[in-house]
Amino acid sequence: MRITIDIDEVTLVRAMELTGESKKGPAITKAATEFVRREMVRNFATMVMEGKFSDYPMTNDELEAAGN
Repeated sequence: MRITIDIDEVTLVRAMELTGESKKGPAITKAATEFVRREMVRNFATMVMEGKFSDYPMTNDELEAAGN
């Protein structure tokens, strides 16, 4: 899907450097994809630690206690 965005030059250059992409579009796509992936992982980890899965073997407190 094509979209038009306004992004400041410094952020765009940093995104290109961090993603290793030499073109703007692929850099923004890769950066957005990575952001979404990290947020999904963070949300899942939070749900696990809060005990939202009845079949998950341990709560956050149990995981922390096991690590000591």
